[in-house]
Amino acid sequence: MDWTSFFITVVAAGLAASFTDWLFMGVLFHEKYKAYPEIWRKAPGSPDTTQILLSTALGLITAAVFAALCWRFQLHTVTATLKLALALWAAGPLPLIVTNALWIKFHPATALSHALGWLARLCVTAIAVTLLLK
Repeated sequence: MDWTSFFITVVAAGLAASFTDWLFMGVLFHEKYKAYPEIWRKAPGSPDTTQILLSTALGLITAAVFAALCWRFQLHTVTATLKLALALWAAGPLPLIVTNALWIKFHPATALSHALGWLARLCVTAIAVTLLLK
């Protein structure tokens, strides 16, 4: 494996995925987060820089693991990497988010946006892997 390509792929995918997080988990249905303010750690309007930085770092780990899986299983086409993204989403974030929404007071729109955000994150990473990891 070319480690330079791997590093560039992980950084590009991680940064692109952070924009999907911003859109799906920050902008989309933003007002619905106020439906149950007691479930959030911080009061609305308080700075959340630390959480954003930690989430971005975790996103880089997600991108690195996804790229490593694609390399290990020799997945080089858009179709193959998107199938892996869909499978990982269905096995991981989707059931976790749905289960949390069943037990924790999340507005349904918030749960939907988080689930779609994870799918978008994994699809963006799949496309980055296809384009950049040679």
